[in-house]
Amino acid sequence: MSSLSSLSDPARSTRSAWPVWLCWFAMVLDGFDLVVLGTVIPTLISTGDLGFTAVGATFAATISLVGVGLGALFIAPLSDTFGRRRLLIACVAGFSLFTLAVAFAPNVAVFSTLRLLAGLGLGACLPAALAYMNDYARTGTAGTSTTRTMTGYHVGAVATALLAIAIIPNWRLMFIIGGAAGLLLLPFLWAKLPESLPGAGTPAARSRRTVTDAAAESSPAPRARFRDLARKPYPLIALCIGIASFMGLLLVYGLNTWLPQLMAAAGYPVSTGLTLLLVLNLGAVAGLLLAGFLADKHGAKRIVLVWFGVSAVLLAVLSIQIPNPILLNIAVFVTGVFVFSAQVLVYAWVSQLFPARLRGTALGFAAGVGRIGAIVGPAVTGTLVAAGIAYPAGFYVFAVAGALAVAALAFVPQRVDVADAVADGVVEP
Repeated sequence: MSSLSSLSDPARSTRSAWPVWLCWFAMVLDGFDLVVLGTVIPTLISTGDLGFTAVGATFAATISLVGVGLGALFIAPLSDTFGRRRLLIACVAGFSLFTLAVAFAPNVAVFSTLRLLAGLGLGACLPAALAYMNDYARTGTAGTSTTRTMTGYHVGAVATALLAIAIIPNWRLMFIIGGAAGLLLLPFLWAKLPESLPGAGTPAARSRRTVTDAAAESSPAPRARFRDLARKPYPLIALCIGIASFMGLLLVYGLNTWLPQLMAAAGYPVSTGLTLLLVLNLGAVAGLLLAGFLADKHGAKRIVLVWFGVSAVLLAVLSIQIPNPILLNIAVFVTGVFVFSAQVLVYAWVSQLFPARLRGTALGFAAGVGRIGAIVGPAVTGTLVAAGIAYPAGFYVFAVAGALAVAALAFVPQRVDVADAVADGVVEP
């Protein structure tokens, strides 16, 4: 909550906790989507409900992530123009309604289509919420602000895994509960979430500029666009961040979608796979709290490189069967600590590298390109599952992805030369 203490508007001080909690709960909904398919796929495949096979499950997982990627790339940047608040409300409403509809899908095609539409809202929700929180964050707390908000992402994943353990094989109820939770959040977003602070590029923000600010500018700031990321000094940064996000979300979604099935292929019971999914995301929550603190203290670049490097090693270790259940749970927990917070540290770093006017666009780019990795991860792993070679080959693929993220991020500077950005008109002086 301390990140809100520096607000210049005294009228907001009495309700400063609302943006933190509302963005956090929005991330809980995103966390639901992160693991819900992973929890229901084994049941859908084993029962053949709606006509599902391993191929059909792979298609459903892939097409839903296509929607998430499109939402991040093309809807999230609108928060820099129309405001974070409006976009968050619209995204939560869309996701919730389409998720409810999934529960009543009559076949694989309708199921997949509804997941695609729900993904559009979810894809824009994450970068908009993170941009919102970084508008409010004090200088030097981007890591903590981002990772703290993203704990909701994995708390939602943990809650969903627990819910699945309690109610699976009733997969339809999973989507009813997820959609209803979003609809319950909507009135609070509408009533309690203020518009973002000045600097986000919104009409409301621009209206709060001082007379001096208005006199200093002959026209309002231009709308942020993806092409701004191709102007000096950002092209190499955007490329490397995109590669890292691709690899990071390949890991996050590949593991959360297929971990129960990977463990089943390794000979573990389905119930063990669901429990390990829970343990993995508990590790993620712990890792987020630790990673944000260390990133603010030692620099985002140093910590994110360490996090991805350790992730690669741990994922390779999981390719070895661990018969002792205690050691297996410890190994999966520690893997969760590093794998999921590594990707969130990329978002925190993006928030530091790019100015406020480009923050939503840059986060949307990182998340959108990352969602391509989120599509590739489940698709590749699903293909391995269908071919009967998912274990241990799936973990080898994940380990290589972590190593490639390290290689890409090594080329990104710790800080951007703002003078270059001003000279090229990317940001305002």
